[in-house]
Amino acid sequence: MSDNQRKILVTSALPYANGAIHLGHLLEYIQTDIWVRFQKQRGHNCTYVCADDAHGTPIMLKADQMGITPQALIDQTSEEHQRDFSKFLIGFDNFYSTHSDENRDFSAMIYTALRDKGHIDKKTITQAYDPEKEMFLPDRFVKGDCPKCDAKDQYGDNCEKCGATYSPVELKNAYSAVSGAKPVEKESEHYFFKLGDFENFLRDWVDNHVQEQMKNKLNEWFDAGLQNWDISRDAPYWGFEIPDAPGKYFYVWLDAPIGYMASFKNWCDKHQVDFDEYWNKDSQTELYHFIGKDIAYFHSLFWPAMLEGAGLRKPSGVFCHGFVTVEGQKMSKSRGTFIMAETYLNHLRPEYLRYYFAAKLGSGIDDIDLNLEDFRLRVNADLVNKVINIASRCAGFINKKFDGVLSSEIAEPELFQSAISKSELIAELYETREYSKAMREIMHIADQANQYIDTAEPWVLAKQEGSEKAVQDCCSMGINLFKIICAYLAPVLPDVAKDAQAFLNLDDFAWQEISKPLLSHKINKFKPLMQRVEEDKVNAIVEETKQNLAALEEATAKASVSELQQEPIAETIEFADFAKVDLRVAEIVNAEHVKKANKLLRLTLSLGDETRNVFAGIKSAYKPEDLIGKHTIMVANLATRTMKFGDSEGMVLAAGPGGEDLWILEPHQGAKAGMRVK
Repeated sequence: MSDNQRKILVTSALPYANGAIHLGHLLEYIQTDIWVRFQKQRGHNCTYVCADDAHGTPIMLKADQMGITPQALIDQTSEEHQRDFSKFLIGFDNFYSTHSDENRDFSAMIYTALRDKGHIDKKTITQAYDPEKEMFLPDRFVKGDCPKCDAKDQYGDNCEKCGATYSPVELKNAYSAVSGAKPVEKESEHYFFKLGDFENFLRDWVDNHVQEQMKNKLNEWFDAGLQNWDISRDAPYWGFEIPDAPGKYFYVWLDAPIGYMASFKNWCDKHQVDFDEYWNKDSQTELYHFIGKDIAYFHSLFWPAMLEGAGLRKPSGVFCHGFVTVEGQKMSKSRGTFIMAETYLNHLRPEYLRYYFAAKLGSGIDDIDLNLEDFRLRVNADLVNKVINIASRCAGFINKKFDGVLSSEIAEPELFQSAISKSELIAELYETREYSKAMREIMHIADQANQYIDTAEPWVLAKQEGSEKAVQDCCSMGINLFKIICAYLAPVLPDVAKDAQAFLNLDDFAWQEISKPLLSHKINKFKPLMQRVEEDKVNAIVEETKQNLAALEEATAKASVSELQQEPIAETIEFADFAKVDLRVAEIVNAEHVKKANKLLRLTLSLGDETRNVFAGIKSAYKPEDLIGKHTIMVANLATRTMKFGDSEGMVLAAGPGGEDLWILEPHQGAKAGMRVK
């Protein structure tokens, strides 16, 4: 290990373990991976860890709706996340889970240290409570009418229509998004982290460890006064129980950043690395977090304050980035621009996107726009027409005429020197995350290389007698410039770099070797390293995204109703299984169309002492107004299913071949709402 070798620990924000990876997520992991690969290429000891954020109410409820355990859900999601990350060439040294023994131990250790030093407070608060599910409801799980503009089906913390913010108790006609029940107010004792205890420390730390743009935002929090942070949640909750506090659990954002430590500890134990060297208060190692600007508050205030209170080292830097827009707008499923990682990979190689993001990324927090036509044209122009073109124009002559051996000298020393002299500038641009500027410098070298080849015209020289050396010198010069460019691009295009190494007969593209020319060096046969991005491939991604949305809507609609068409009889079940089905008479007190749903009607069903919201695929057979006042039969104990349009809290029974010939089942006239059907 050299004296100037740095020891660096790098993290990206933890993806939440209840959904797939999309292109918006990938911006961060690609940005981080490029930085890590650059550090390793420079010869530094750089470790990149991450984990799935595996706790919280949403995971608990989704697992319940799917009929599986939370552990099964996070295991399944982790496998999918790691598959997508791997295919996008994200080189984690360790990918773990916040639901781990290491994270439990570190969370308890940090909390206990904060508690013993007087930084934890207790207070009784009033929260929305679901009386049916017997659970306290996070703000996002209370819905109702906006208290400001009366927009329906708004979340309990803010209105998506008018932008107003409020507390769940202010909602009109509030209901639980979990059960549909009307929430009640209930008191509970909660644990709070006294963030204000660390104000002086945080003001100084923020000044020296976050981007200038983020300082202004964080100063708004200081100016408003740092509030105590609620770090506890009541059972039932999927997470870690707070030490010596039965029935109380750590809020997910308490143990999520601690997951960085846990993942690194897991890696250290596998590789016999001293964990304490990286995390003790006086550590000389470096620690950097790459995150989205939306979670800067947690990483730049709560997290360093927790570490300070627990006597641990603080981050060397928190690097925030902006969001991804597509065609200048938020990613949209209906427009086919809410593109999942898997969908993209079905049509294009990952390095196209890695390069495009690099060509757009700076060190600030501005949003990155993915313009699909610009994406296609830029990748083709820069990577295919400029970079790969250099090798394809020169390799054939070297292999056919000179047995694959390059010249013994550099034909244009000044041009070569110009290319390698950019080494420290490009390194500085990578270091400071100014990737777009680095890409411009590299493409300028590619332009110079192509201009040199255009002027030298080896294809003309090859036809002239006595010009063999000139051809070899010219093409060898082109190959040497290609080698320099590929070395500079290696953090962005790792697979292309590997293929280029194989072609050039090199073991690696170590940064300190960039300045060394390939003289009298034998290269291998050239194979195309990258194909053009065709318009139909980009269009296919958009189309598949739209089809996936349509298929999801159709599957969701089918899953929420019983259309009972002529299909094979399902396998038989025992009477004991059938006896579990709770069939009740329900009165349809309201019916309405569902926007953007071809088959669904939204039914409000009364069971006498409660109402349920159910989506029924009977739109082809009934007008909403004709259903109001009718009685029907519903499955009352079917688990709530969360759909794009809302929660469906049961199922109405219908029969018929389909289309207009579909009839809901109606009980005899004497039946009353809520009556059990036997």
